[in-house]
Amino acid sequence: MSSTELEALKSVCEQLQNVCSKTGIKRYGPIPLPTKRLKVPVLKAPSGQGTATWAKFEMRIHKRLFEIITDEKSMHLIMKIQIPESVLVEIELM
Repeated sequence: MSSTELEALKSVCEQLQNVCSKTGIKRYGPIPLPTKRLKVPVLKAPSGQGTATWAKFEMRIHKRLFEIITDEKSMHLIMKIQIPESVLVEIELM
């Protein structure tokens, strides 16, 4: 899972932990992965004249990893979790 909003990511992780604990699913996680920082320096003066003053903008992308060992019934409960639009979920079946 990844998101630019940390609180939304934490709420999805808590919901997933609750489902796993209620159904007795074996899980590993949430494992925090390194935060990606996207930095964009922008020149403040629109014309390019004058002193070189810069505004720096940063966007942080937070990631969490879950490894869940489950069956088909429990997977349906996991799929019913309310996920905000700001959280990107990737599911990989093995």
